This record gives sequence, C-alpha cells and structure tokens, in this order.
Amino acid sequence: MSKTIEPSRDIARLIEIMAALRTPGTGCPWDLAQNFQTIAPYTLEEAYEVADAIERRDLDDLKEELGDLLLQVVYHARMAEEADAFSFGDVVEGVTAKMIRRHPHVFGDETARSPGAVDGIWAKIKAEEKALKQGAGNGKPAQPSVLSDIPAALPGLTRAIKLQDKAARVGFDWPGLIPVFDKVREELAELEEVALPHPSEAPAADAITEEFGDLLFVVANVARHLKIDPEAALRGANQKFIRRFSHIEQRLAGQGRAPAQSSLEEMDALWDEAKAIEKAKAASSGG
Repeated sequence: MSKTIEPSRDIARLIEIMAALRTPGTGCPWDLAQNFQTIAPYTLEEAYEVADAIERRDLDDLKEELGDLLLQVVYHARMAEEADAFSFGDVVEGVTAKMIRRHPHVFGDETARSPGAVDGIWAKIKAEEKALKQGAGNGKPAQPSVLSDIPAALPGLTRAIKLQDKAARVGFDWPGLIPVFDKVREELAELEEVALPHPSEAPAADAITEEFGDLLFVVANVARHLKIDPEAALRGANQKFIRRFSHIEQRLAGQGRAPAQSSLEEMDALWDEAKAIEKAKAASSGG
C-alpha cells in the first residue's frame, strides 16, 4: 500500500518526495532510470522556462517554473547523495557560506555602497576562490586562465559576452564602439567572401561556419559595449517575428487562405501592415 503524503511549504517535503521517487522497488521506474547526464537537459529547459516567464511578466507562471527548477536542484542532490558525494543540505551550506564570504561589505568589515564597488569585491573574492580550488592538488594557489571559469554549456551568445567581459577586465578590449562596428563590417565582408564564391567554386561549409561564428562573436561584443543582453534582444526579435507572421496568417485566414497559398509580395505587404499597426499602437500609448 502506497504511503499518503501531503503537499507542504517546507523544503523537507520535496526532499522526501524525491527520495521516495528514487527508492528501488517502490519508487518511480522513470525517475530511477535517470542519471546526471539524462537529467541535465531538463535542468536547462526549466531554467529557460523561468527566463521565459520573466520575459512575459507572468508571475503566476514564474512561481510554477521556479518550483520546477527547484525540483531539478533536489533531483541532482538526491542522485549525489545516493553516490555518497553530497546531500541537499551540503548544497545549501555551500551556497550560504559562499554568499557570506562574497559579501564582506554586508557580513564583515568591508565597506562598499555602490554597485561598481560590490562588483569589484565579488570578482576579487571569486578569483581567489577559483585559484585556491584549482591549486588544491599541490597545496599552492594555481594561476588559471582568466577565462577558465566560463562554463562551456552556456548559450553561445551569453558565453561570448562573459569571455569578452573577462578579457576586458585585464585590458583586452576595444576602446569604444566605433572600432567594434568596424570589426562587424570586416567580419561580414569575410563571411561574404566565403559564402558567395566565384561561379566555378563550391561554398566551403567549414569556412562559412567559422566566419559566421566570428561575426556572431563580434556582434555579441557590440551588445556588451551597449550593455544589452543579446539573448534577451534575440528573444524580443523572435517574439516580434511571431507577432507579425501571425498577423499575416490571420489576415490570409480571413480570406480563406494559408500562407502557402499566397505570394511573397502579398505576405511582404501584410508584414509591412503589421509593422505599421505596431508603430501606431506604440505612438498612441506613448502619447
């Protein structure tokens, strides 16, 4: 007979539920079959769904998505506990110790009353932690690359920003926006050179991929200099595309047609119509 269990606001109940799901013989077959590698994609997905709820300003959905993300933390901690590596309590203790250590201006004697000063303290302490961690094998602080702590699994544009920001902190950066825009034009020209070959030549896929990557990397640098989150900017552009293409679909549906039954010229005209409607709405709300 299964055990009756009730919802609770206490994190201990979620830990209890996960333990039950992972108990051999009585737990959930699907949950028991999972490991760190198979759960990792779900962890990333839940993090993106949190970001999506924030983007949509949907606080009810955000509450649910934060719960799903918390479940992922509990899930990984449970698997680690089964491997005698660490428990959820160890995770909490570790992060609380880190927050206390990295905020000496709140929990210690340091003084910092501006965001810039706080960033400096945080970066200095984090760098010291990384150096000690990497040098733990021989008892001496290591000298890691300033780029070594940027996770490889980050979204490409986000990782590009972080890599550039780390390099900029040691002086490797463009002095302003103008040379960055010059670099964008240079990279675009190099992409055109390999992507639009002479008629007798076949496009080189590897070269095109490399040059396209270089272009994206410098565009990310533009975003960094403008203090723009490129992922958020692209999500906004995606939503704009969805809105305008949906307008095309709705207008054609009113005529009993689908986009595939329309011409490019007609869809372009409807796209421009959608843009005009958006601009009029923006002007009206702004006035």
